[in-house]
This record gives sequence, C-alpha cells and structure tokens, in this order.
Amino acid sequence: MFVSGREEIVAFLTRKWERELDYALRKSLWSFEENRIAVRFQYECHDAAGQWWRSYGNELWEFDEHGLMRRREASINDVAIDEADRRVQGPRPEAERGLDIPLR
Repeated sequence: MFVSGREEIVAFLTRKWERELDYALRKSLWSFEENRIAVRFQYECHDAAGQWWRSYGNELWEFDEHGLMRRREASINDVAIDEADRRVQGPRPEAERGLDIPLR
C-alpha cells in the first residue's frame, strides 16, 4: 500500500493503531548523515482476538528542509508469538537506553 499526503498518512496510521493494541516499540539507530537516518526496529502488539505479534525490520528515512519526512523505505517482517514470548513491553526502561535491541 502506498500512501501520499498528510490526510492519507493520518488515515493509515489511525487504522493501524486501532488494530495494534498495547503497542510497544524499540528502535536502534544505525546511521545518520545530513537529512537521512537508518534504524532497526522491533515492536510487539496484540490484535482484538488476543493474538500477539512481533514486527521487526529496517527503516530508512529522509527529511526535507522543514524536518518533515520526505521519503521512507521499510522492510518489515511480522510473526505471530505467544504472549509468554514477548520481549518488548511498555516504555523502554532507563537501564535499556543506549543498548542495542537483542536479536534472540
């Protein structure tokens, strides 16, 4: 799905966040230069039926002169997990800040 413009982006994110419940995210910065950054991420959430999911991958972002995202490329993998297998929960604790995301 390709979205373009603020209205489409807001609608897309609203639908996404309505179905991704108890969403918790971790990102690790790989690189940055001028107006571009590269990150690795993992997030976990559950759907309305209670199935937990882990999504992980890489993102490349490019920003315009106003700091708004001009371009985003992402490679995202989704895998169903049991709640007992979660590894991303709530806000990132202070002790984890600055540490890379474990690949376990």
